[in-house]
Amino acid sequence: MKVSDGMNYAPKGKPRPVVKQGEFVFSAVRLDHGHIYGMCNGLTEAGGTLKYVWDPDPKKVEAFCKAFPGVQVARSEEEALSDKETHMIAGAAITSERCALGLRAMDAGKHYFTDKAPFTTMAQLNSAKEKVKETGKKYRVYYSERLHDEGSILAGNMVDQGAIGKVVAVNGFGPHRLGAAGRPKWFFEREKYGGILCDIGSHQIEQYLHFSGEEDATVVCSRIANFNHPEYPELEDYGDCMITGRNGTNNYFRVDWFTPDGLRTWGDGRVTILGTEGFIEVRKYVNLATDMQGGAHVFLVNDKGEQYFNAAGVTGFPFFGKLILDCLNGTEEAMTQHHAFKAAELCLSAQEKAVWTKR
Repeated sequence: MKVSDGMNYAPKGKPRPVVKQGEFVFSAVRLDHGHIYGMCNGLTEAGGTLKYVWDPDPKKVEAFCKAFPGVQVARSEEEALSDKETHMIAGAAITSERCALGLRAMDAGKHYFTDKAPFTTMAQLNSAKEKVKETGKKYRVYYSERLHDEGSILAGNMVDQGAIGKVVAVNGFGPHRLGAAGRPKWFFEREKYGGILCDIGSHQIEQYLHFSGEEDATVVCSRIANFNHPEYPELEDYGDCMITGRNGTNNYFRVDWFTPDGLRTWGDGRVTILGTEGFIEVRKYVNLATDMQGGAHVFLVNDKGEQYFNAAGVTGFPFFGKLILDCLNGTEEAMTQHHAFKAAELCLSAQEKAVWTKR
């Protein structure tokens, strides 16, 4: 796993199967973003059986087959989608094409699990909502910076247990290393990637909704900029946003493509959760200027004092097992459809309202 490269960051955990081999079958379709590896890692570790892979690029397929020996190469997208054994299609298409793939998957009778961001337009979101109603299938999203980070999972457990009282505010910071030379052409095309608040901002908005327990919220203001990359005129290298929840909680987050080469990982992602009786800070991927390796650093301060927890290897990644069981049992334990779509809606709203900022 490349800790210096966010696009190919694919965490691995301990196998914790919730089903037996063959009881939950899924296929990987479209490998445009490296997050597909993390998605498939999580599902296979939870007992899912990976049957087919398909992508128009044979080099991507070859690399995927090396990572997942035994997967069958489908002759076409249609072969993977029409397979009667397959319960779910997992996809990491170009961002603007993710919704269309999901609609085809649900029309084929499959649940759909897509990389974030799931949409680039409100029209796409609305079409997905209608298709979910029509088919009864799930449209779930890989918000990896919470779902595949043990620090964030432990923090969520602490919030649920009342360690900091009622949540008042959530602040998130999601810096990323650009690594422009290794990025595909579409990454720099605004229509295809959707904008920085829609793209990596999706992680921040989703975790805010989760930690605060909000089911609805409003974007108060948002800003975007291209401060230092004139060679990529459609790239937004900075964005921030303020959101107010229906129940009065607040969220501020900042995302950017300014991670310096001297940082040992791809970004110093952090979240601070303020409660009425304390606060939690999660340093997701690195604890700066220390000899501590890895991430998942959690700091809790409340009336019991100051506490530090290293969550690595502690919580595992329960989302994937819950997702599998949700698909088989018709439940919503891993993530509700409302939550997945509301996070996406707020991302799109933040992007639409964003004001261009200049230095």
